[in-house]
Amino acid sequence: MSLGRAEGARKETSLGRAERWRQEASLGKAARALTAAGFALLLLGSCTGRGGAPASGSPTDDADRFAYERYESPVTLRIPHQYSDIQLPEGDTSENNFLTRYLTKMTGITIRYAWEAPNDAQYASKMDLSIRSGDLPDAFVANRAQFLELARSGQLADLTDIYGQYASTLVKSLYGSTGGKALKEASLNGRLYGFPNVAIEADEPTYLWVRQDWLDRLGLPAPQSLQDIASIAKAFRSADFDGDGKADTAGIPVDRSLVYDEKTGNNGLNGVFAAFGAFPKRWIRGSDGKPVYGSVQPEAKRALSLLAEWYKDGVLDEQFMLRQDAQDLVAENKTGLFFGPWWAPYYPLSKSISDDTKAEWQVYAAPENDQGAFVTGTSPVTDRYLVVRSGYAHPEAALKLLNTFTRMERNLDPNAPALIALTDQLGTQLRNYYPFDLLLDRPDAVITRHDRLVQALNGEIQPGQLDAETKQLYDSAVTERESPRKNLEAWSATQAYLLGGAVSKTKMEKVQSLFVDPTSTMTEKWAALQKLEQETYAKIITGELPLSAFDTFVEQWNAQGGDRIMAEVAVSVRAKA
Repeated sequence: MSLGRAEGARKETSLGRAERWRQEASLGKAARALTAAGFALLLLGSCTGRGGAPASGSPTDDADRFAYERYESPVTLRIPHQYSDIQLPEGDTSENNFLTRYLTKMTGITIRYAWEAPNDAQYASKMDLSIRSGDLPDAFVANRAQFLELARSGQLADLTDIYGQYASTLVKSLYGSTGGKALKEASLNGRLYGFPNVAIEADEPTYLWVRQDWLDRLGLPAPQSLQDIASIAKAFRSADFDGDGKADTAGIPVDRSLVYDEKTGNNGLNGVFAAFGAFPKRWIRGSDGKPVYGSVQPEAKRALSLLAEWYKDGVLDEQFMLRQDAQDLVAENKTGLFFGPWWAPYYPLSKSISDDTKAEWQVYAAPENDQGAFVTGTSPVTDRYLVVRSGYAHPEAALKLLNTFTRMERNLDPNAPALIALTDQLGTQLRNYYPFDLLLDRPDAVITRHDRLVQALNGEIQPGQLDAETKQLYDSAVTERESPRKNLEAWSATQAYLLGGAVSKTKMEKVQSLFVDPTSTMTEKWAALQKLEQETYAKIITGELPLSAFDTFVEQWNAQGGDRIMAEVAVSVRAKA
């Protein structure tokens, strides 16, 4: 049982599915038709060093000798694979493609897929089945509940010594940037049983993205309050921006999950609830300091009252419960405002400007609460773990792969530009081809890169002083300045880090979320309680149930196990303090 929401209902935040449009505007049919042989030739020149030997790209520091050392004898690693909008050259397969071959060449590890899943929800379901059947892959990514179950039952390899010997200095520095919190979350009784992902703090808040050109045409002021947002939505709905003689602009898109729990994404209503001091699907501290579940607090009822009014007035998309993907409205420029994180320019805004080159988007830290503060929750330091089954002969193999593609992701592998060029031609991104969906970065990465990027663009520092990743952003910003909107990759990166990075620096009132481990009653009752909550919230918003149904829901929630869960969570939180 996973406490997280069904990840398949989102994950714009993984940027896998989100960025399928990143290069589409500039792709030609010839690029898509490149053969596997052509890709092999392109890689040959960049992935070999002097004398034809593989160029490791690893630091000369002896501390990284084991991290990047290639196996002399081949090692096979059987893993599950979650794929996301990958494009494959002719002759390649998801298991045998240009990146898996590169990883094998660099590490000596042959990757075999135990099974595959197209999204997070199906991955989690198949992983649960593998756990129940006792047929564990050699290494795999587990969620929090799966990790704890397997670690406590002795089914995971102890990775404490493996980490000390084989983790690269880069990986160690990224974990170190969390102050030890990430590794602590992956430990049990002082021993390390997984390599956790690292959450970026800026990923948590959701902001209001607005078609600024529409706002200016109507002479409307920048949005701040909930009332401002409603007024803008109504004005946009009444306007005829596309000139077809119809007032057919949609209201604010809403993801059918309504709110996100551990991590946010596009079209969630988290910001609206937060303006009322409400945090559905989150555990927070109540006025007495004890943990409470945000979905059953009176502040949530106040937010639902407004949302029901918004739905009735057309402020919200009236068809949101029927849409397969709420982002289509933004991508097709059928709406002019939506709630989304800092990275929304990657998707859906890259598709929006591809569809309408005149579209101008701006982001605002809105809505503010009645006191004029922008309120947000906090995200967990980690929520996924790369683990190895107990008994596998080469547990360090998983870490060697993590070392290698983390170096690629951080743009420190000298072969990365060639690999990125290939995926650019395919209209996707390199991370979509990684064997594990587990990315590492520093918690303050977005704001730090924003500041350094702005300094370089303003001439305050030289581009050569930038780290590899920020230098790449700088090059994208220069490209965008010289040829606006001619390169979707350059536009997306520029807008995400300049606009999204700037709004991430907004002074915020952060309400600490408590990320609790599953309790005994949760294991038995949580799925039914989540279903009750989701259905009640949706029916109140759409008017199928009156607002008074919230009180009935709270009574049912407590009676069906919620009160026991609340007590168990209080004990669990005290124990972890």
